Amino acid sequence: MKKLSLIAILSILALPAYATDDSNDSAAPLAEEEITTTETAASETSTTDANDAADETATPVVTDENVTNPEIKFPHGLQIGVGLSATSGLNGFVGYNNKHFDSFWLKRLGVRFDFATTAPLKSAIKSGIDSIIGDENLELGDELAINDILIKGHHFAALVDFYPFGDTWFLGGIRISGGYYFGNLNASAKLTGTADWMPDSELAFELNGVNYRYTGNTINAGAEVNWDYNGPYLGAGFDLGLFAGLKIYFDAGVVFANRAAQLGLDVPLDGLQVFKNGTWVPVANDMLVNELEQVKAEAQADAQDELNKFKFYPMVKIGFMYRF
Repeated sequence: MKKLSLIAILSILALPAYATDDSNDSAAPLAEEEITTTETAASETSTTDANDAADETATPVVTDENVTNPEIKFPHGLQIGVGLSATSGLNGFVGYNNKHFDSFWLKRLGVRFDFATTAPLKSAIKSGIDSIIGDENLELGDELAINDILIKGHHFAALVDFYPFGDTWFLGGIRISGGYYFGNLNASAKLTGTADWMPDSELAFELNGVNYRYTGNTINAGAEVNWDYNGPYLGAGFDLGLFAGLKIYFDAGVVFANRAAQLGLDVPLDGLQVFKNGTWVPVANDMLVNELEQVKAEAQADAQDELNKFKFYPMVKIGFMYRF
């Protein structure tokens, strides 16, 4: 009985050891499986990260910052215009101003190359002048009148435009302009007149208080104003949109000219007479010719003094433009 009990006791004591060995044997395989699974998951994660990195390298992320705005590409912003200049004739320009730039300054700045000439409007200008002075000529007072007026002019300019309101609706068309002008204005006319107090009421003209006339009642004397100017320009204007890219443009400003207009007098000697001592005397000797030159110079100087006060050449333009 004691022997059996000892065997039973030993059996009981041996069971936990056996169970422990079994649990250890079964636990080891489970640990190896977990390690294998962990390594596989890590490998898959690394592969996924590598693939994601490769995809990011191959295809950059598209954002608003790196999308090119097609509306800032040439010829968007190119502008051309044609119109009339009150002092230079037919006006035209080419330039650039694009309000679709993201930059605060670029959308507000523009450039223009401006040009004008009276050549294509020569007949229209003459017809307009003739309609103004009419058949009676243009009376100036002091028994003087002018006729046969001719006006010629042209200019070239480089301008920078600043639009303070950018692309704001309606206000975006207002601009301040500055630049540099080169130009010329030439105006000429014949002088005629009547002096009722003189014998036979002959046609005549006056220079600095001295009366002259041409025989045959034909007046050949003339005056000319020539203005070769260049200088900086300052002005303002606007572009008023009509539809699509078509707009009305307007400019007004002044050129700070380097010189005033120069006056010239043309008094031919052929057939010229001077009224002296109550009678008409031909200007045919040196004394009378020299007197004429002196009188002409004095009259020119008086007129030039007045012209020298004006060194601001006005510039007014209006027309149509198209901005692409």
